[in-house]
Amino acid sequence: MALLAERNCALVLLLFIFLTEVHFQSVEAQRCVWYGECGDSTFVPGKKYNCNYTGPPLPLPAEGAELLNELCPGLDYGDRSLCCDVNQLQTLKGSLQLPLQFLSRCPACFVNLMDMFCELTCSPHQSLFVNTTQTGSVGNQTNVLAVQYYIGNTFTSAMFNACRDVQAPASNVKALSLLCGKEASECNATNWIQYMFDTNNDEPLAGFAPMNNQTWACTEGLDDGSGPCSCQDCAESCGPKPVPPTPPAPWTILGMDAMVVIMRRMVMSEYGPILDSNNPMSLNGENSDGTDASCWEVLGERFESALRRLFTAWGSFCVRRPALVVFTSLALVAAASAGLVYMRVTTDPVDLWAAGGSRARQEKDYFDRRFGPFFRTEQMIITTPVNGSFDFQPTTGGSPIHFSGQNVTLGDICLSPLAPHNNNCTILSVLNYFQNSHQVLDHFLGFGDLIYADYHTHFLYCVSAPASLNDTGLLHDPCMGTYGGPVFPWLALGGYDETDYSNATALVITFPVNNYLNDSDRVGKAKAWEKEYIRFMKNYHNPNLTVSFNSERSIEDEITRESENDVSTILVSYVLMFVYISLALGHIQSCRRLLVDSKVSLGIAGILIVLCSVTCSLGLFSYAGVPLTLIVIEVIPFLVLAVGVDNIFIIVQTLQRDERLHQEELHQQVGRILGDVAPSMFLSSVSETVAFFLGALSNMPAVRTFSLFAGLAVFIDFLLQISCFVSLLGLDAKRQESNRLDILCCVKLPEGQEEKTDGFLFRFFKKIYAPFVLKEWVRPIVVAVFVGMLSFSVAVVNKVDVGLDQKLSMPDDSYVLQYFKNLSMYLHTGPPVYFVVEDGLNYSTADGQNAVCGGVGCRNDSLVQQVYSASLISQYTSIAFTPSSWLDDYFDWIKPRSSCCRYYNATGAFCNASVVNPTCLHCRDLTPAGKERPTGDDFMHFLPMFLSDVPNIKCGKGGHAAYSQAVDLGEGGVGATYFMTYHTILKDSPDFINALKMARQLADNITLSVGHKVFPYSIFYVFYEQYLTIAYDTALNLGVSLGAILVVSTVLLGLELWAAALVTLTIAMILVNMFGVMWLWGISLNAVSLVNLVMSCGISVEFCSHIVRAFSVSLKNNRVERAEDALAHMGSSVFSGITLTKFGGILILALSKSQIFQIFYFRMYLAMVLLGATHGLIFLPVLLSYIGQHARTHALILSLTHSLTHSLTHSLTHCVCARTYILYLSPCIVVSSYHVTLPPPPPPPGPSANKAKVFAAKQRYAGTEREPLLNY
Repeated sequence: MALLAERNCALVLLLFIFLTEVHFQSVEAQRCVWYGECGDSTFVPGKKYNCNYTGPPLPLPAEGAELLNELCPGLDYGDRSLCCDVNQLQTLKGSLQLPLQFLSRCPACFVNLMDMFCELTCSPHQSLFVNTTQTGSVGNQTNVLAVQYYIGNTFTSAMFNACRDVQAPASNVKALSLLCGKEASECNATNWIQYMFDTNNDEPLAGFAPMNNQTWACTEGLDDGSGPCSCQDCAESCGPKPVPPTPPAPWTILGMDAMVVIMRRMVMSEYGPILDSNNPMSLNGENSDGTDASCWEVLGERFESALRRLFTAWGSFCVRRPALVVFTSLALVAAASAGLVYMRVTTDPVDLWAAGGSRARQEKDYFDRRFGPFFRTEQMIITTPVNGSFDFQPTTGGSPIHFSGQNVTLGDICLSPLAPHNNNCTILSVLNYFQNSHQVLDHFLGFGDLIYADYHTHFLYCVSAPASLNDTGLLHDPCMGTYGGPVFPWLALGGYDETDYSNATALVITFPVNNYLNDSDRVGKAKAWEKEYIRFMKNYHNPNLTVSFNSERSIEDEITRESENDVSTILVSYVLMFVYISLALGHIQSCRRLLVDSKVSLGIAGILIVLCSVTCSLGLFSYAGVPLTLIVIEVIPFLVLAVGVDNIFIIVQTLQRDERLHQEELHQQVGRILGDVAPSMFLSSVSETVAFFLGALSNMPAVRTFSLFAGLAVFIDFLLQISCFVSLLGLDAKRQESNRLDILCCVKLPEGQEEKTDGFLFRFFKKIYAPFVLKEWVRPIVVAVFVGMLSFSVAVVNKVDVGLDQKLSMPDDSYVLQYFKNLSMYLHTGPPVYFVVEDGLNYSTADGQNAVCGGVGCRNDSLVQQVYSASLISQYTSIAFTPSSWLDDYFDWIKPRSSCCRYYNATGAFCNASVVNPTCLHCRDLTPAGKERPTGDDFMHFLPMFLSDVPNIKCGKGGHAAYSQAVDLGEGGVGATYFMTYHTILKDSPDFINALKMARQLADNITLSVGHKVFPYSIFYVFYEQYLTIAYDTALNLGVSLGAILVVSTVLLGLELWAAALVTLTIAMILVNMFGVMWLWGISLNAVSLVNLVMSCGISVEFCSHIVRAFSVSLKNNRVERAEDALAHMGSSVFSGITLTKFGGILILALSKSQIFQIFYFRMYLAMVLLGATHGLIFLPVLLSYIGQHARTHALILSLTHSLTHSLTHSLTHCVCARTYILYLSPCIVVSSYHVTLPPPPPPPGPSANKAKVFAAKQRYAGTEREPLLNY
């Protein structure tokens, strides 16, 4: 930007000038102290001293009249007798160029400043307030070397007040920060004058009057028609300072959290009725009478009957034709899995967390296409554990970097804003105050041990005036970086208090690197350099320094490394589960039959089927071009293993407990068992599949991709289990019946008689656990505990944190963690934010300009003005500074008084301000029309010159460095543009989320006022947008999943809405309790945890649906007995199939080095398994015992049983479904009409069991070995 000011005004004096109130001797009013220019200055190269002259003012030559009117119109009167000649006026004009470019935004400010220098240089009353204090002779000429300039306090205060708020748009700071030698907030009238000149104050003598000319306030218009300064350049011209709205008060009742109060009341209201178990109308009340089967029940039984017949026939076929089924399954699996050759894994964080159609993604793509992607950042934060001083020697090293056969250096990839005029890299470091030169760093002035000036004095000067080209102290070294721009201290230092930079405890070094859109070659070079940079920094060690570092590729590299390292943890977890499954499936009758009754081979086959379902899902979606994510690869095998293993245990354990019927063959037995259990498996699998597929409606790519892959994998797993696994089960049963060893099937044991017994877990659930849980005094306690858990979780659900701490995405041993820690500890600036004006706005019209700009004449609700107003309440809006405005700087650059905009008279080409050529003409004339802003063709004609102008000492407003990328300039005119500012310091997810929300609110307000689309963009928006709607997305995803489970369960439970509602209710309680665990365990809500919640919804179906279906078809006399029956038979399979299988594997995840695995997988998986098991195996049976469907009377069962043994004479059919005591999952069949005459009983007080199912069960088992069980 090259905006320097420190000696700009002093140059007009061509010497050192001392300001003070001093003693003057009596002089005549019309006397000068100098006139004309003499010898060359020894302090300011290229400048001259003024000639000593104490005579009266002299008439100004005619050729200087126009220049006098331009610079000092207040002195253009009479015969123009002045104390300066044309050369002095030319020098004055040149010296005022930088103040002109920065302060002319506010006409009153600049007129006051010019008046001060005009009076000093040319006033005919010069001797009244200027006293010569030092002269020097060169030949026959006497040079004025030093003077005292007496300025009244009234004038200096008024001048400062008019200028203190003027902005420097290109630097996002106030102009006085560049012209005062310190921060604008610390600048005042005295130290501003001191910085422009130099002070050595003495008391003034009587007889000398200070220069106290009339001044203009920034709220006043000038005589030449210039208006008052704009609001952002003059606080007095603004209305009241915006006040942030008061944050909403927390919701309380009697001073306590309202949610807590409500949940406490809920616990009492829910627990009371349960205690009253003797009330005949209470939940414990039981009406055993029933009514005739309704048409609804008939339809439900018909559907279940169809499923039973289908699965029975299919199971029999699979056992009879195992080779056909297995090889066909393998062929289909191979064909589907072949799609893995097209597999693409997405590791780009943008693709993982931002949907292509999301607002943030579209805005990012728009920004990248118009202005290029945000630059890549390489950064180091250096601290020291040493309290004292130490010697530091520069370190060199690093291997040569090669990419595509080329050597790559930092110069090849770095950001060089002034290229091709200046190819030095942008390096934001305090060392750039010394131009990255060891020689400059060693500069000092002193005598012996007495040091007058050294690196420390230069450092203190540069942090006050980072854009200075000349240290006004003794060293006169520049502060400007070698790349042609300033290094602001808040970007290069850390760990300081407010603006006390000398107490900084950290050095920050930043290397911005060019980034490219769709240019893999140049991006590849940058990545190659970054790779070597990371390697070098990892190997660098210095006992006196602590260096944390980061590069653009660091996060992606560490996530990849983390995934690779976690492979071993995942494999150990899976192996542990595999071993358990293989051993637990077997039901050992005796030690002699250990190797016969074990089912290691069947367990391995079941696990392989689970893995095949995963590969099929991955392959099929890879065929479709859907990319995978790391979440899919890491989570779905875990999910499908949970679902699939449960079904395996149900099938195998049901067969182990079953007694083959008289004259029933193996294939018929397996078919009958599959007809019993497959509807329950079908219920859970379809519920999960539909829930997952509906979860794909999410806008978050990670959630959508997971849901798609998971839904298909679960359904394929179900298909393989009822086909391939059933065939393998039949083969294993034949092996076991022939006494052949497991795995070593060629070895056969001798025949022996073994008594068949139930397994330990089944006996425990049947004899001990189920009766205990359903005891009269235990059930109220269970309900009270679970209602209390639910109430607590509801009370804290709105307190769960939202976001993902980026530190959690890194492994425990990652070097990036230390960088993140130091970043939040030391960094004193926020990320840049761009307010983008989409193409279509006409900047060449006054209306279009006024809607955007921030200077004189611009609207109070313009873009720049609104962003400025937001920066005044930065603690609320998170906007830290006034935005840079290419439009306002363009207007300053093109002003007639400015030396910036010139062109060659002969060719019309741009002529830079540093060029000395008499043929270069100003772009605009110093006429009333020329002083106006350019419009129409003028605007477009000179704009390309502005954007190509490199800032220099003569013109600091050149737009090449600051704005060459900010304006999308095409043949049709100005397209999209941006106005950049910075956010405040953002340290955690809530800060980032709030900054995004506030920026969008501001941009929406600007869009309404401007009448043209404006949006904000910052590099982090694309990652944090999801959190603006994460609560809605979570509610939608989980709500849709629960709705799908309700609908599917209703249909597959034989149209029993009440049973489906209980399943859905229990799953909803599990999900709400998951939020309670998240709050207690510090787990935030984000895309990763939402994926786990969706998965929790699916796994919970396995815990609940089997229990409820077992209850719904049980033939016990009342709800308590039916709940006990369901828990005894199905509970053991659920416990061994899901809970124990997952528990061991989950514990291994705690050993992972990945913090994401420890928090979002270990903690959440453990919570979902424990909550699912406790709700499914404790709460749900108790709930069913209270509000499950009513059972039929014992008399009804006996009557129906004996009636069904007679012939069936009518063609009317009824759908029935029931469960026997042993099989507990009976299928549905169609039976003919029956002759049963029963008196209609009174209607029950609650939902009743499906009598059609009861009737069908009696008919199905009448006359068989199972008939006595009906009366159990």
